[in-house]
Amino acid sequence: MNSSQTNTPFISIVIPTYNRPERLSECLESLTKLKYPRDCFEVVVVDDGSKTSLESVVEAFNHQLEITLLKQQNAGPATARNTGAKQAKGEFLAFTDDDCKPAPEWLKTLAANFENHPDCLIGGKTINILADNPFSTASQELINYLYSYYNKNPHKATFFASNNIAVSTKLFHNIGGFDTTYPRAAAEDREFCDRWLQYGNKMIYAPEVEVYHAHKLTLSSYWKQHFFYGRGAFCFHQVRAKRAHREIKVEPISFYVNLLKYPLSQPTAQPKLLLSALLFISQVAGVTGFFWERNRQTSN
Repeated sequence: MNSSQTNTPFISIVIPTYNRPERLSECLESLTKLKYPRDCFEVVVVDDGSKTSLESVVEAFNHQLEITLLKQQNAGPATARNTGAKQAKGEFLAFTDDDCKPAPEWLKTLAANFENHPDCLIGGKTINILADNPFSTASQELINYLYSYYNKNPHKATFFASNNIAVSTKLFHNIGGFDTTYPRAAAEDREFCDRWLQYGNKMIYAPEVEVYHAHKLTLSSYWKQHFFYGRGAFCFHQVRAKRAHREIKVEPISFYVNLLKYPLSQPTAQPKLLLSALLFISQVAGVTGFFWERNRQTSN
């Protein structure tokens, strides 16, 4: 273990990236501010077939971070995360995205959680820093609602987004990593969490483990994002039904009613009714994607 302190775990930070050199640079800059021993973590950046070279972006941090750049043909973030995990040297893997900025205490709080729960999947809190963007805000409100629904008991959590999770490297490989049949960022995190639990493992929600998220969205990209979430959701439910030998089952109607009401009770700089309307649009886009994928698979 590369550690100045034997009780400080060595952690590998894995970052998939695609065509966002500016965001990646900002993400890496935030990692230089981590309050964690420099010899106790490494950074593994996986270029998922970007159109422009990222070597100069990564090289700029060679003297500040132990950093490695891996390259692969475009295959999606799930494959990129697995590629990074295979090369990682850490006892634990910490995953984030190129449009995220981990808080200075990020690794310190993760290490504290692993001290008590080394065999658990740890998920942290994601904070939207584009408060002036209603689409980014609505997308974050959806995640916040899902966390309140699925992680009501932090020690019996069932869902984490993949931009702020950490796990034992050994256990990650034991369950096969992320499902690489998901070519886009669409439900591969749900499938990973579900499979993790199917193996009898536990998940813990640790809101003190924070990353700041800067995913700029327009109405068009917001619709596309949730359309692909819907496609991924169908694939997820299909895989889960086969694994559990039961029919595809979705959440009850109360889940969706409470989702639309959720922004009305939350502090936000955006008009609350606008956020509710955007959450409604997200569900329409998701349902459209869900049935589009079902019809696509049925016709093949």
